[in-house]
Amino acid sequence: MQFQLDKDLCFLDLETTGGDIMKDRIVQIALIKYPKDGGAAIERSYLVNPGQPSSAEALAIHGLGEQELKDAPPFKLLAIELLDFIGDADLAGYNSNRFDIPVLMEEFSRAGFEFSIEGRRLIDAMQIFYKMEPRTLKAALRFYCGQNLENAHDALADTRATAEVLKGQIERYAESNWQDPKTEKVYEQPVKNDMQALHDFIQQANRKVDLGGRFVRNEEGIILFNFGNQKGQPAYKHPNTLRWIIDREFPVQVKNIAREILGGKLK
Repeated sequence: MQFQLDKDLCFLDLETTGGDIMKDRIVQIALIKYPKDGGAAIERSYLVNPGQPSSAEALAIHGLGEQELKDAPPFKLLAIELLDFIGDADLAGYNSNRFDIPVLMEEFSRAGFEFSIEGRRLIDAMQIFYKMEPRTLKAALRFYCGQNLENAHDALADTRATAEVLKGQIERYAESNWQDPKTEKVYEQPVKNDMQALHDFIQQANRKVDLGGRFVRNEEGIILFNFGNQKGQPAYKHPNTLRWIIDREFPVQVKNIAREILGGKLK
């Protein structure tokens, strides 16, 4: 099919030094512009020298470190070319409204240019996906079991429905393999009627130390802060921050982890 357009439509995707919209920088930007006149799509891809290192988590995803980016131009030298290419096009992407477009706006601002979304239509495919395939218990029961959820938000009814959903998942995916989108490693039939196997599958690539993700582990297994001024820093190197966490209104799990790090039981 062809897109029905009355303006150019520009898809974009960014690789960055991390997930902080304000602090992190672009290391790669890819654009595909579909002209409104129906001509062939135009592709552009640029490596960008961010002027700062990528986090371990980001580097594990895109593999663009200092060696790969040492000869790439900084964003400021690409800004005018990017503005000219995008023009007044509408913008599309995957999670682009929450991440890619805000990061791009920040980069243009640092380079001394305004990148306005006024008058642009923003097409985020992820939001369409979530709206059309809602991740609610009601939707899951219908999808996996072909049943309607009666008495939704009654705790017992919801619990019964959740058990039926898990049964449906085990049956549906019993013969299915799963490929980790980050490492591309294939896991053979990870969803099975085995609680340890299900636990291991859910935890695959999960770096959270606590359920809320206030602490995470890096590639070396060191516990890092995942919030605040010390975000990305090894927690054991900041005992004052750990004591501050213990004295403030944090979840009990977070406080216990802070105590164990202070006591040398975790690192």
